[in-house]
Amino acid sequence: MNKENVKPVSMMNEATVKDYIDKRIGEGNIPGIQYMVMDSDRIIFEYAKGWADIKDQKPMKTGTTMMAYSMTKTITAAAILQLAEKGELGLADSIDLHLTCNPYGKTISIRHLLSQTSGIPNPIPLRWVHLAEKHEEFDEDAALAKILKGYPDLSFEPGKKYAYSNISYWLLGKIIEKVSGQTYSTYIREHIMLPLQLSDKEMNCIVPDPNNHAKGYLAKYSFMNLLKGFFIDKELIGDYEGNWLHIKDHYLNGAAFGGLIGSAGSFGKFLQDQLKEESVLFNKETRTLFYTQQKNNAGESVEMTLGWHIGYLEGMKYFFKEGGGGGYHCEMRIYQKKRVASVVMINETSANCKNYLNILDKPFLSV
Repeated sequence: MNKENVKPVSMMNEATVKDYIDKRIGEGNIPGIQYMVMDSDRIIFEYAKGWADIKDQKPMKTGTTMMAYSMTKTITAAAILQLAEKGELGLADSIDLHLTCNPYGKTISIRHLLSQTSGIPNPIPLRWVHLAEKHEEFDEDAALAKILKGYPDLSFEPGKKYAYSNISYWLLGKIIEKVSGQTYSTYIREHIMLPLQLSDKEMNCIVPDPNNHAKGYLAKYSFMNLLKGFFIDKELIGDYEGNWLHIKDHYLNGAAFGGLIGSAGSFGKFLQDQLKEESVLFNKETRTLFYTQQKNNAGESVEMTLGWHIGYLEGMKYFFKEGGGGGYHCEMRIYQKKRVASVVMINETSANCKNYLNILDKPFLSV
């Protein structure tokens, strides 16, 4: 790695970053936050502030876990690419080859699912959750079958254009299970987390440690709170803690589209691996494929790779994945040109993580 491309933040800029976060906390914009910047070898900057639990006054720490929601999708994509590298599936395969629960026909490929060009619809998924205390009795296959029965028609011809779909990545999870013969959580544990030296206390599909897990919140004085009855099952709604409404611990009905739970540090290990000369997850060819911009049927580029979205910060290209839902919001980024990555996790539903990273990342990029 070319160390000259990494410019360490000055003490003045470090103070500025902390001041910005402290101000957001002090003004009551968010309950708690984790922010981290790293290169392939070291943590350049990390900071945690605010409350993981407002009622019991538990501070947010750098290793406190939170729900990652759709940041999970990039990990799911990495798992699919691992299986493709091993020859256990092909990206051009019809999903019909690997699924028994597919109402969409044979024209959708695994590549279509990864690049979000499948045409599979995306109904509002906020109710696709269940209380953590009911997880043992939850039947994921039945939940997926119900969704597929309710939304059996494609919105457009596969490959025609980009359109986000949570169902697409739920199906990728089922493909991982069918091809590997393991549950999604077991596959991720053995083939993603263990190579990254992540313990099941750092990242998991269930709350790793209730004593080290941040509560999720919704702002009391917010548009979302006024309409929560339309989007959030009432059994998930807890009590007010000051100006924040507690959203009870829950799990997504499909772990593959948003079920991972971890901290900024645990996702930071994944990001660091992606910055190294050689990844422990797959070979160089596969990693290049992971970041290759995809095209529609007309040969036009879409702002998506096989697992990452593509964004720009004042002209600088970056790869990112955002996640958000009941009680949490987060985003991780890789700036390949600068060989730097960042991640922010906040325990509030409507936190604008894109805006936070646009502001906080600049001192580390010399933008």
